[in-house]
Amino acid sequence: MSPENAVIVDVPDDSRYELRLGDRVIGFIEYRLRDGRIVLLHTEIDQECEGRGFGSRFVSAVLEDVRGRGLEVAPLCPFIARYIQLHPEWHELVAERYRASVSAPDPTAGRPG
Repeated sequence: MSPENAVIVDVPDDSRYELRLGDRVIGFIEYRLRDGRIVLLHTEIDQECEGRGFGSRFVSAVLEDVRGRGLEVAPLCPFIARYIQLHPEWHELVAERYRASVSAPDPTAGRPG
């Protein structure tokens, strides 16, 4: 099965998004909602599905949902922070105090001018 077959479901009672493939939960992202902000705490993907694009599709879909809900993101999960760092189209969602953690390093920093 490919990532396109996976379904992303928000499960607010458990404070998490789930990534489902058929009737199987193959991943989840734990979160907390706070004052117009969603704190993304932890991501897990089933070991059998790692390295096949499921995680990237999952994070992208969750961020799209967050954008649609008008929330800011606090990416405390290192996987999500790295994903946002590599995909600048999501930087606008990141709450101001967390933007430094997702900013791409300046490739010219430390080079002579």
